[in-house]
Amino acid sequence: MTGAESGAGYKKKLIEVALPLEIISKHSAKEKSIRHGHPSTLHLWWSRKPLAAARAVLFAQLVDDPSSRPDKYPTADDQDKRRQELFELIGELVKWENTNNQEVLSRARQEILNSCDGTPPPILDPFAGGGTIPLEAQRLGLDSYASDLNPVAVLINKALIEIPPAWKDCPPVYPGASEERMSWRGAEGLAEDVRRYGKWIRDEAEKRLGDSYPKATLPSKHGGGTATVLAWIWARTVTCPNPACGGTMPLVNKFWLGKKKGKERYIVPIVDPATKQVTFDIGGPSGEPREGTVGRSGAVCLICETQVPLTYIRAEGKAKRIGEQMMAIACEGKGRRIYLPADDSHISAASAPKPEDAPESELPEQALGFRVQAYGIDRHSNLFTNRQLTTLGIICDLVNEVRLKIEREANADDDPKREYAGAVATYLAFAASKIADFNSNFCSWMPDPKNEGIRNVFSLQAIPMIWDFAEANPFGNGSGNFLDATVRVARVLELLAPLRSGHAEQRAAQDDQFKGAVLSTDPPYYDNIGYADLSDFFYIWLRRCLSDSYPALLSTLVTPKSAELIATPFRHGGSRSKADDFFRNGLESVFASTARSTLREYPASIYYAFKQSESSDEHGVVSTGWETFLDGVVQSGWQVTATWPMRTERAGRSTSLGTNSLASSVVIAARVRAADAPVLDLRGFRAMLHAELPEALRKMQQANIEPVDMQQAAIGPAIAIYSRYSRITQADGTSMPVRTALGIINEILDDVLDEELGDVDAETRWCVKWAKQHGWNVGPYANAEILFTSTGTSLDGLTHAGVVEGRPGEVRLLTQADLDATYDPSSDVRTTVWESTLHLSKRLKDSGIDSAGAFMLRVDEARIDLDSVKALAYRLYDICERRKWSAWAMPFNELVQTWPELVEAAARARKQEQTAPVSAKQGEFDFAKAADLEEA
Repeated sequence: MTGAESGAGYKKKLIEVALPLEIISKHSAKEKSIRHGHPSTLHLWWSRKPLAAARAVLFAQLVDDPSSRPDKYPTADDQDKRRQELFELIGELVKWENTNNQEVLSRARQEILNSCDGTPPPILDPFAGGGTIPLEAQRLGLDSYASDLNPVAVLINKALIEIPPAWKDCPPVYPGASEERMSWRGAEGLAEDVRRYGKWIRDEAEKRLGDSYPKATLPSKHGGGTATVLAWIWARTVTCPNPACGGTMPLVNKFWLGKKKGKERYIVPIVDPATKQVTFDIGGPSGEPREGTVGRSGAVCLICETQVPLTYIRAEGKAKRIGEQMMAIACEGKGRRIYLPADDSHISAASAPKPEDAPESELPEQALGFRVQAYGIDRHSNLFTNRQLTTLGIICDLVNEVRLKIEREANADDDPKREYAGAVATYLAFAASKIADFNSNFCSWMPDPKNEGIRNVFSLQAIPMIWDFAEANPFGNGSGNFLDATVRVARVLELLAPLRSGHAEQRAAQDDQFKGAVLSTDPPYYDNIGYADLSDFFYIWLRRCLSDSYPALLSTLVTPKSAELIATPFRHGGSRSKADDFFRNGLESVFASTARSTLREYPASIYYAFKQSESSDEHGVVSTGWETFLDGVVQSGWQVTATWPMRTERAGRSTSLGTNSLASSVVIAARVRAADAPVLDLRGFRAMLHAELPEALRKMQQANIEPVDMQQAAIGPAIAIYSRYSRITQADGTSMPVRTALGIINEILDDVLDEELGDVDAETRWCVKWAKQHGWNVGPYANAEILFTSTGTSLDGLTHAGVVEGRPGEVRLLTQADLDATYDPSSDVRTTVWESTLHLSKRLKDSGIDSAGAFMLRVDEARIDLDSVKALAYRLYDICERRKWSAWAMPFNELVQTWPELVEAAARARKQEQTAPVSAKQGEFDFAKAADLEEA
């Protein structure tokens, strides 16, 4: 958002001057819904960056900004025209359908070559994680170096950038497969072997385990015969602590099975008081199930109605006395699911002894995202049923058999053939990882009409306690079957078209890295995600599959923990300060190392996409995560030269609801700070913030950065000012720390947001000032009177304007619920920005985008500045967020979030009005009719 001089002799790159944020954000968010063939579906990894964003950032990081080439683009108009050409290329480059469009990629590669004197630099990502940045660097024709401490991440990166180039254009080795085609391009041959050998594993495993996964016998009302089972649905159980009962208590969060209209099904518990047992039947489509038996406050015994606290259930769990009871069977049917009650044959088939080689590695006593240890689930084997442990173990062993089988069938006495066998095994092991994610006793059954089926373990970046779980059929046709997993892996391979080899290795980011590269990385987010603890879920199976292929990488029982850069107090004796110091010092070490080794001709790009909880001290409100991250960057010698907030997440994603997750990634461009960088005093720092922040904020709002992200994103251009100086001196002569700077930045940001509304009507200014003090709560008239004087308003005027309500001695702002749903701003003689904003937000919430768009048209016709309406929405969200008024805040975030769609809807409404019959134009605009016309 803001640029700084790059340094003598350095050419500014596009990323340091301008980016087409809206098009990058649009395709980055859209990409999250693409599943088939997307590299993210190769193997699960948490908080991956979209390919589109990484591709655009890398391109802009290396391509010259036209202002750095005055010989070719001497005037501002010439430079703007050239930037637009680059923006148009980026617009094509970020489209998912152009991921392997060689014409578009060739143009991008040529631009990079032209800006790099024909020799583009290698790209280094020391926090490679899910491999997005190394993969996109490779796609752009760059040498790509990926490293990560976590062996699962290293395997993912090898599978994306190392293995496919090694076997490019090679035919498959599965007997007879290579004879079916004349040529095999890219990784197609490798993908075909993954499919063929995957089917062999599936068939061989079913031979050994088929009796454990029987078909269901259908009763006559379902047509008789048999059906393939999709899942078995279980409840965990404990013994009722009531001495007069002592029955088996099913612990069920929900009894719903399916909610499709007309096909509703649910579980019906049947209590037998004599035997103190509960059995289950299937109900529906009429009626509804009873409430679940367990929640956050405790559980209830279905037999005797005794209320049981969670402390008792946790104690039973730690004593290994939590059991399991099958409740229902979900089967394939024609156009719908068929649900049957559990029967003895299926209960018997599911009963299996625990295999002797089950993974007995211990879960961490404490870890981010883990809540299951409190219930006695303390080993990885506890995350699976015995049947699942047996099945996953056999599949892993069959992956090893495939490796040996390929070596034998290909007469593989030479190293390359052995390496190819290991390559095929790698992707088959990833398929095993996929089914592990759907074959755990921490998978749940979703009754949702659009997603009636199994939810995998890691739908969130956590393992929460699941009471009623769904056990998938790995040999069926639903989620969690092995054949489908191999097909999905193969689809990813087919779409990889590597130009050159990449390099992936296990290395702590704090270690010295490859010299002479350009940094592009997505560092860990303070205390957000416990990658190592989470990835052990997959590591235990990958190690069993691949330890012979990667003996050094997979030598430990679980993933390395002590050197992982994460601020988790439980790894530091419970000390938050020690955890913070560890993270801060680690980041400083990483960025100091890369500052020494990076090529000075190019800026680094660093992503940051998490908003930690804020804290307050004498310096104001600050964000611990931002403070620590920025401190690590700045103190290690980097100067921020530009910041770009990009929306990289889909709206409504599950991880964002009720959390501090950002919808935007803040991408920082940074260069190594000059050794002779000047010193600035506190007064100068404040003056520069006031001078530069308004323009940066305006650009962010133009890019439609959501209010929920604005405060965080705005810190970027402010810290660019802070970091361009060797130090900022405070009044006492000491150097200003990042924490103090962030407090000042937040204070001035508050002023700038108010200044944006300086030209709005007096009524709106009064409402903003009142909202900062009282929100929409009742406040004393004396406070209101003070504001009347300062803004030149009155209670009568505000009441007439329709924004406040006055009572004896009290005043309050009208809430959205108080507003008249038929209000038309174009017929109001005293329309205000405040009233227009609240009504627009209300219309969006109550009637949807088309109706709100038609209302926006009326606001525009009433000569209310729509930019001021949008600015007020930003300001109101910021006010509500700072005061923790979340219920009041979110409608304003939604208003900005949908702003582009509202503008389009307003344009449609205008077009409809212009083409409407003359008689219609003479009357009041019919919003409902306009919406009906649009729908038609």
